[in-house]
Amino acid sequence: MSTRRLTMAQALLAYLAEQRVERDGIEQRFFAGCFGIFGHGNVAGVGQALQQEPRPLRYVPWRNEQAMVHAAVGYARMKNRLGAYVCTTSIGPGATNLVTGAALATINRLPVLLLPGDIFARRAVAPVLQQLEDERSQDISVNDCLRPVSRYWDRINRPDQLLSALPEVMRTLTSPANTGAVTLALPQDVQAEAYDYPVGFFAPRVWSVPRARPDRAAIARAVRAIKRCKRPLIVAGGGVIYSEATAALRAFVDATRVPVCVSQAGKGALSDEAPRCLGAVGATGTRAANVIAQKADLIIGVGTRYSDFTTASKTAFGAARAFVNINVAEFDAGKHGAIALCGDAAVTLEELCAELVEVAYHTSDDYDAEVVGAAEAWRTERDRFMAPRGDVKTARLPSQAEIIGVLARFAAPTDVIVNAAGSGPGDLHKLWPARDPKSYHIEYGYSCMGYEIPGGLGAKLAAPEREVYVLIGDGSYLMLSSDLVTAVQEGVKLTVILVDNHGYSSIGGLSSSLGSGGFGTQLRAAADEPLVLDFVKNAESLGARALRADTLAQLEEALAAAKAGSRTTVIVVESDGQVRVPGFESWWDVPVAEVSEMPEVQSARRDYEAQLPRERLFHAEGSLYGSQVDEN
Repeated sequence: MSTRRLTMAQALLAYLAEQRVERDGIEQRFFAGCFGIFGHGNVAGVGQALQQEPRPLRYVPWRNEQAMVHAAVGYARMKNRLGAYVCTTSIGPGATNLVTGAALATINRLPVLLLPGDIFARRAVAPVLQQLEDERSQDISVNDCLRPVSRYWDRINRPDQLLSALPEVMRTLTSPANTGAVTLALPQDVQAEAYDYPVGFFAPRVWSVPRARPDRAAIARAVRAIKRCKRPLIVAGGGVIYSEATAALRAFVDATRVPVCVSQAGKGALSDEAPRCLGAVGATGTRAANVIAQKADLIIGVGTRYSDFTTASKTAFGAARAFVNINVAEFDAGKHGAIALCGDAAVTLEELCAELVEVAYHTSDDYDAEVVGAAEAWRTERDRFMAPRGDVKTARLPSQAEIIGVLARFAAPTDVIVNAAGSGPGDLHKLWPARDPKSYHIEYGYSCMGYEIPGGLGAKLAAPEREVYVLIGDGSYLMLSSDLVTAVQEGVKLTVILVDNHGYSSIGGLSSSLGSGGFGTQLRAAADEPLVLDFVKNAESLGARALRADTLAQLEEALAAAKAGSRTTVIVVESDGQVRVPGFESWWDVPVAEVSEMPEVQSARRDYEAQLPRERLFHAEGSLYGSQVDEN
């Protein structure tokens, strides 16, 4: 048998460089490159292997380990999970900095491969620098923190273990149902050890991503349930977009006249301008979607995991007698006692649509007119929220909705808006007019502050032909702005709109609504005076072009200047945090202190207790929430 003598790290990268992925006959390289920061735990192993000629993977140095995982996630999301980046770190703080990013990747079910250095497999020199000693075991390191947030976790204690580990890595990363962060902990001594690997191990391999089809009996049951209902509603999640099922969804809606509302990850699955698109649903939902959802008698979930924001803490679908769930993951397909169609979103929608067309099913004229009217009324209301409240040239603090409005009117349909935690996701979910499946890029599975800039970098690396706009609050910016340097270093152009809220706007508003008055959420100095920071100078110091916009007119001018340029540009605009977009017919369960001497908290607790009964875990008849209707 022909062999190649390579170090474990060299063999690892040689294998990764030859992996391909295929869906619908379209084949592409899976790994686009490697992000990393070197230390003593990986510089002589993975670091040396990345220098081999020909270079196995493109290497991009980063400033922060958490941020590079966010960038890898942003890339994978834009590639519909058909492409990924590798992230390498040293042992110790570099490795533990991966934990937040790994959790974000796994919660959002997006593939990223993590290669943290580890302690010596050869224990003679222990304890080594940055080793976590534990009197219960010598086989433990800080990398064990990554176990619960990884879809697959392994430690390579011998070079030959790669032969069995790497196929499992690829199986997990390319799974349409169970992907997420994959961690290979790499002891620093083993990275440098040589082994005679079979040459065939490095042959190019194509991993086919299947389009699983649902059980035919389940399809028949779903058709019977849909035929009996009068007010069906589709909840479209991220699975619609990742499976590239947007055309199938549009055809289903056109044929059946069933309206659509969207989760955060599903926004863009159907154009916001489509006549039967009701927009966002749940705690951050539109008036149209939440009113229709309350009266819906059947919910058809497509590629959604039903987070508490989507279900408004299980208060959104008050009249639903049944659920039909389409999902590649059996775990999600079975939620709420649904008729589970465990399969790919595109092929399942196509099969279900064909069955419904055959029996000439569509919603009634009255229901369709109600839906179309509600959607049209919402779009008018949406545009009113985003419209300027006065002269655009007047120097006054604009609301965040007005800022979003300027950007929405300026951006092209295929431009990408990136945002994560804070007040931005709620406003964008309601207001952003998504007209393209990849134009809305909001990380809300983990709601992670600091995702925005690195996530935008990942999105731009995946789609360099698109303009990428990062909307970020000052709180998130201060957490993880360092990778503006990476954007400048790599010549990756972003336009960053930094909304200066003087603190944590979203949690401040939530705190106030709970009677706590925004405690600890404002950016203030020790003397309890406002802390004024110069974000323009800060961004310039990191290598970006920086502009300040004091009016809406100046914001539009700055956007035009940024688009015309070739560098990453940061536009700083101060906002009026007192002007907010309200919630519409929705609620979110955030417990309020049951006992307090503060009158505001006591009042908030009374309101909270009044809302709790709306959470529907069981029907009045005692059947499971969302259980299947009687089919007889």
